[in-house]
Amino acid sequence: VQLQASGGGLVQAGGSLRLSCAASGRTFSSYGMGWFRQAPGKEREFVAAIFWSGSTTYYADSVKGRFTISGDNAKNTVYLQMNSLKPEDTAVYYCNLHVRMLGLDYWGQGTLVTVSS
Repeated sequence: VQLQASGGGLVQAGGSLRLSCAASGRTFSSYGMGWFRQAPGKEREFVAAIFWSGSTTYYADSVKGRFTISGDNAKNTVYLQMNSLKPEDTAVYYCNLHVRMLGLDYWGQGTLVTVSS
């Protein structure tokens, strides 16, 4: 599985960015896709995820109400719309594909989001 993420960049506080991640390669009947992030000097943390079966979404408390995850199952693509960005959202954002039944995780290369104050 290959995950290609894009959409990062520099934005002022209060601004918006949209991340995209396209998966290719091996396919699975049931899986989820999501985003994690890692700020300098900190551990990688969960941001948001969507599971195609039932279109269930999950968010970290720190981004609820500001970020929206969505996707196109047919295109194996997930999006993260980030609004009202804060300097503390600055991090490298990693796309993730999770196959729950097999306990598999795949990761994209990361895209940098920088929010200036």
